[in-house]
Amino acid sequence: MTIKTTVILGAFSLALSGCGTVSTVLQDEAEAARDLRKQKTYCQSIPRVYSGLAYDFCVLNAPPNPSGYLAPFILLDMTLSGVFDTVSLPYTICRQAADGNISIYWRPGGG
Repeated sequence: MTIKTTVILGAFSLALSGCGTVSTVLQDEAEAARDLRKQKTYCQSIPRVYSGLAYDFCVLNAPPNPSGYLAPFILLDMTLSGVFDTVSLPYTICRQAADGNISIYWRPGGG
């Protein structure tokens, strides 16, 4: 494997690990909520349908954080999330109907 291939594969795996869809569909929703709270996002909840895009919009709309995500990376991730969210629509539509939105902040008496 060449160095160029290794760098490309490393960049791709890094992009997937930060992908909004991976964070909301493949991980535990509590972990996704915790990640958004760390970003100090203004979002209270995000829908499960197209949750990766919603996640990215929340991060993009959070207060600036010098140690956090960079806007160009988030914009690239939005493209990837749009594709992966579309592929996962059958699953996320069922989850949305059964479980509702992913709550970012816990509210007493209502998840």
